Amino acid sequence: MKLTRPIIFFDIEATGTDTTRDRIVEIALIKTHPDGHQEEKIWRINPGIKISAEVIAIHGITNEDVATAPGFRVIAPELIQFLDGCDFGGFGITRFDIPILIEEFKRCGETFPRNDPAILDGLTIFHRKEPRDLTAAYQFYCQKKLIGAHGARADAIASQEVLMAQLKRYPELPQDAQGLHQFCHKQDERFVDSRGKLLWKDGEACINFGKHKGELLRKLVKEQRDYIEWIINDAKFGQDVVDICWKALRGEFPRKNVALIVEEKIEIKEIIL
Repeated sequence: MKLTRPIIFFDIEATGTDTTRDRIVEIALIKTHPDGHQEEKIWRINPGIKISAEVIAIHGITNEDVATAPGFRVIAPELIQFLDGCDFGGFGITRFDIPILIEEFKRCGETFPRNDPAILDGLTIFHRKEPRDLTAAYQFYCQKKLIGAHGARADAIASQEVLMAQLKRYPELPQDAQGLHQFCHKQDERFVDSRGKLLWKDGEACINFGKHKGELLRKLVKEQRDYIEWIINDAKFGQDVVDICWKALRGEFPRKNVALIVEEKIEIKEIIL
């Protein structure tokens, strides 16, 4: 790739995936100059808020690891100097890394990005060059071109052939309908309910939407009881969420065994995908 100015490939680990509420705990940057030489910077950052056990299980950075690290405001001047005049690259950075960096700099009174940089996102290129539709799946699994795509019969036949080919390609998959159903509908380990309206946070349920996103259900029952009543009475929420909130109003809260969290294998980047 021809460079007319330096390009920085970077990745961020944070306290969560909410780019406005969560905070950065680590940032790694690799700067490549037009002449080919490189510079690297890695910072551990004290986020000023607690990192939950569920998030620690993902990136392995504990509260103790960042307890004595500088806050973002401390490193901001050096970081902005390192970033200035560069283009940027990464994987999924337009969805997460750049937005959370913008918010961190905004809290410090700094503007990012500056000078209209080029932003190269490998995830965007991946999605555009490797489509994930039935036509692509048919070609990948069956080595056939789908003729008559978006015609109901052609798509139905292709769907059947793709599934049969998947069972053959992945022998570890369940070979019965009920087993495959459970595999296809396995609930994300971070979710308290089936659709992720509530997430686990240090083994307790927290809200994952709206103005109270990130707040513990237990706290809202105590301080914003009317909000929980609104959830119960609003028809847009699933029955499992309603049941959880109803029990919470009676003092019965869901609880996850935090001791098991460290054994979970959760890829946070998969969610951004």
